[in-house]
Amino acid sequence: MTENKKSVSRRGFLAGSAGTAAGLTLAAPPAIAQGTTTWRMQTHWPTGNWYYDEVFVRYCNRITEATNGELTVEPYAPEAIVPTGEVLNAVRRGLLESAFIYPAYWIGRIPAAGHLNGHIGTWQGHEEMDIFYFEMGAIDVIREAYAAQGVHQVGPVSYSGLTLWANRPLQTVDDFSGWPVRSTGAAGLVLEKVGAAPVSIPGGELYQALQTGVVDGAHWGSTATAWGMNFQEVCSHIIEPDLVGHLNGEVMVGLDAWNSIGTELQAVVNEVTRATSAEAAAHFLYQDYLFKQEFVNDFEGTLTRMDDDAVRQMRTASLEVVDEFSEQDPEYSGRLGEMLREFLTMTGRI
Repeated sequence: MTENKKSVSRRGFLAGSAGTAAGLTLAAPPAIAQGTTTWRMQTHWPTGNWYYDEVFVRYCNRITEATNGELTVEPYAPEAIVPTGEVLNAVRRGLLESAFIYPAYWIGRIPAAGHLNGHIGTWQGHEEMDIFYFEMGAIDVIREAYAAQGVHQVGPVSYSGLTLWANRPLQTVDDFSGWPVRSTGAAGLVLEKVGAAPVSIPGGELYQALQTGVVDGAHWGSTATAWGMNFQEVCSHIIEPDLVGHLNGEVMVGLDAWNSIGTELQAVVNEVTRATSAEAAAHFLYQDYLFKQEFVNDFEGTLTRMDDDAVRQMRTASLEVVDEFSEQDPEYSGRLGEMLREFLTMTGRI
């Protein structure tokens, strides 16, 4: 930082991040003049979705505001700088400074990313997620795993749950047999274990794939995030309960870019990320409730509940996936798997 720039203060941070969950519903504030350091931050969220501006762009602007312009974060749409599948490599190599994105994309390379994304049958809310990461220390292990790839993991940004949309009523495990579903990450591995046939389809092709029957269901984050993809127009069922009670995106920064900004700016980025995660969790969950009502009332959709046995088998399959991650990656996922089992024991779920 140069001498003629204002130092980052607690007061400056609070002024920049004073928005509440209700504030997330406002239009994103205008960009601030470029500061001494600029990060380009790319997301996977399509620009036409309501949460692109309300959550992602606002997050970028909050950091710029909270640092008095010393760190300017510029939001970029999917594919604007690099293809989504190349974002991790781009951030690692410094071709892109940062990303606001989805951990499931990197599970093959960083198995610990699955623990950041969230596992079926584990957390039931934002507070439980925070216990696992910040009270039990899972975020420190995840950061070690990312650092080994040349990337700093800032932390999770919550979306509420992982909603499964379908064109058939999935109530028993037998109903999943052979079911063609668009899925990714650990959720896809779990669905495969209970008999479904998951396939990978880019977000931009999902609507048509559901409309034409290429797949018979899909998930795209919470009910509210999938609403932005217009799933309500091409699916007749929302399956309950949500597969993951609380789902996360992530913010990551290249190690060189992260280390170059100093501890004061790092602290502001950390605080804005945690504040945004808590606010977004409440905001998305509220929108989920509203959209589910609209799905039933205006689109004649059905909320279909899995039976207790199907839920139990999902959790069992989820823990099998966790154990497989632990075997593949004992240094990081092995430690995280032990923490997760400790959490589930503590909460009486296993």
